[in-house]
Amino acid sequence: MSTSVDPAEPTGLAESAPPAEAAGLADPGGFTEPARELPGEERRLRVLAAIDHPLVLAFVATLGVLGGVVLGSAIAGITTILVYIVLALFIALGLDPIVRRLEGRGVKRGAGIGIVFIGFALLVAAFAIFVLPPIVGQIVEFIQGIPPALASAKESVWFLALTPDMQVIVGQALDTLSEALAQPETIAVIGGGALMVGVGVVSGISAGFIIVALTLYFLASLTAMKQALYSLAPAHSRVKLSEMTERVTASIGSSLLGSVTLSLINAIVVFLLHIFIGLPFAALMALIAFVITLIPLFGSVIFLVIGTLVALLSTPSQALIFGICYLIYIQLESYVVSPRVMNRAIAIPAALVLIAALVGGTLMGVIGVLVALPVTASILLIIREVVVPKQDRKV
Repeated sequence: MSTSVDPAEPTGLAESAPPAEAAGLADPGGFTEPARELPGEERRLRVLAAIDHPLVLAFVATLGVLGGVVLGSAIAGITTILVYIVLALFIALGLDPIVRRLEGRGVKRGAGIGIVFIGFALLVAAFAIFVLPPIVGQIVEFIQGIPPALASAKESVWFLALTPDMQVIVGQALDTLSEALAQPETIAVIGGGALMVGVGVVSGISAGFIIVALTLYFLASLTAMKQALYSLAPAHSRVKLSEMTERVTASIGSSLLGSVTLSLINAIVVFLLHIFIGLPFAALMALIAFVITLIPLFGSVIFLVIGTLVALLSTPSQALIFGICYLIYIQLESYVVSPRVMNRAIAIPAALVLIAALVGGTLMGVIGVLVALPVTASILLIIREVVVPKQDRKV
């Protein structure tokens, strides 16, 4: 008696013998080897399986957020120190071209650093002794003279030359401004601002010593710092990195030194114009001109408007003379002075100059405006010399 087996019905043998493809690797001899996962792969799968769990994923995300908050708090806590370091490094890069010129004349680097810092210290001392006291006195005089100037504005020549309708509008604006300045809240704000200025001066003096010490260190060890940077790169890239670093640092130093030089020339011109024309607050306006003209390209134009409006408080004729003379200087600065002073600076589009100045001023104030131009020039140099050639080779 024979037993028939239905081919469609599964047997125990079929159930116990899975296909070779499902069990593992199949070799030509018909023998199969059970599939085994590598230990590293197995660990990775277990980690992925654990992360898929909602609670574990939420815990990991919470740890990431807490780590980011702690890191952000730590960076925020040392922001002032980071600003000191960045400012000292940029000052060192700005003074390095002068030291190198002295080295080219046979002076040793240590002696050159000493000469540069002695000259810098003498300039700071001269500013503190001869320039700062008149500026402080003129600030006080300017604040005290605002109410009388507003009160007598309605009797001035320029006000009487206005049309009757404009006299009414300007008169109402002057009255509103006078009332606002006479309010106790405004006086308190001015007093608090003066107190904050005093605190800022004390803090600035202490910060100045720190920055000077850091600048001395950076200036003395600038070559060693560059060599340490080169050693971090692969051997085949060190020559290119060295060349780019030298060009970037030279551009930063020239830009910073050129910007400060142009602003100093601007301040001297403004001071002399106020003296010759007979305008008040000569030292104060020279300081304002120095700070504002640190903004590249647009600083001189901004101060032209501010200086002319302040001169208008004296007489329209003096304001007109100042505006014309300073406009002539702006043309000379653009076509004669600036090309000679900024001869080693990298050309930057005007739109990028404005954007960089706005971003730098928002992040770091006056210091940010000062370093915005050399940083932008360095980024453009890297893009032109490294990124663009690399993209051109991709054909």
